[in-house]
Amino acid sequence: MASYEVLDTVRELLDGPETDGRADSKGAYWCDDCDERVRDVDADEEPPTCPNCGEEMRFERSPDSAGCAC
Repeated sequence: MASYEVLDTVRELLDGPETDGRADSKGAYWCDDCDERVRDVDADEEPPTCPNCGEEMRFERSPDSAGCAC
């Protein structure tokens, strides 16, 4: 590995991880029949419909609760 690649890698590590919306997420929508999960920040509509069966999904959990599904 060239020294500039090492420096780029260290720089990326020091900049911190990129976020993927987790901090903005309040929880997730679930389809109990299909065990399908859609994070609230990924839903196009509220409440979303299950991509497998088309039924309305229910909202569950939040980042502040134990065992967050986010």
